[in-house]
Amino acid sequence: MKIGIAGAGALGSRFGYMLSEAGYDVTLIDMWDEHIAAIRENGLIIDWEGEERVARLPIFYPHELEGTFDLVCCFTKAMGLDAMLSAIEHTISENTSLLCLLNGIGHRDTILKHVPVSNFIIGNTMWTAGLTGPGHAHLIGSGSVSLENVGEGEAAKARAIEVARLLSDAGLNAQYSADVKYTTYRKAALNGVVNTMCTLLECNMASFGATSSAEPILQQIVNEFADVAAHEGVELDRDEVMANVRTTFPADTIGKHYPSMYQDLVRNNRRTEVDYINGAISRKGKQYGVPTPFCDLVTLLVHAKEEIRDAA
Repeated sequence: MKIGIAGAGALGSRFGYMLSEAGYDVTLIDMWDEHIAAIRENGLIIDWEGEERVARLPIFYPHELEGTFDLVCCFTKAMGLDAMLSAIEHTISENTSLLCLLNGIGHRDTILKHVPVSNFIIGNTMWTAGLTGPGHAHLIGSGSVSLENVGEGEAAKARAIEVARLLSDAGLNAQYSADVKYTTYRKAALNGVVNTMCTLLECNMASFGATSSAEPILQQIVNEFADVAAHEGVELDRDEVMANVRTTFPADTIGKHYPSMYQDLVRNNRRTEVDYINGAISRKGKQYGVPTPFCDLVTLLVHAKEEIRDAA
């Protein structure tokens, strides 16, 4: 099984490392010069719960790739997905499965420009990871993956089940689900709270969760996600979704983690995926006539911060 990790950032590095450790032929794909140079020179340096490990994984720019992959796992930022898939289209054959595990909502149309629907697998993951610098990944906590075939029919379903099996073989706790749209909204609501708040307040999840403002912000944002989801046939269990967000707050589990949006903007001065998280709810709210005042404001504030910092 030849696997390409399209986007070798924090989560891409985690999945690539764990799949490689399970014996799969893994190639990291990225466009970040310093990251690529560091991994080629020193390997991928991993802080695994305080233990340093070194993974000698191959990493390439898209134009350097030869041959085709059996599976491509997408971990780019949402706004970079189309460019990445265009750049690696020569590695995607009619038999290549493509698994999209990006944060946020609304990646289907982009994916289907590049692969047939029968090869498209969509999912979401509760795994966390961070990059402390080029070539250095910080891996804490445990997680899971839910995935589902987008195309109809038994062949498409069998393809998705096989991908779930190989991820689980690597310890990634993957399961096939017939309701990934629900889990996608559930995960997006979590990101809509912790990613944006930690970025705006420049803190980790435990610090935000310990504030007196965390609970009312959490409730309002989750309700806005649920109101919009209901117009798309997804009935979120609001209490359960809020409880799921609260599981990220304890400092003795993953609360000390700085989420990906914080890492992008505060740590690396890069633009964020807010338009695919809270921004997506704002757009859909207008489409469905659903008020989304918190998501509207949060999206504007994150963009204002990007402009103030002159994020690239």
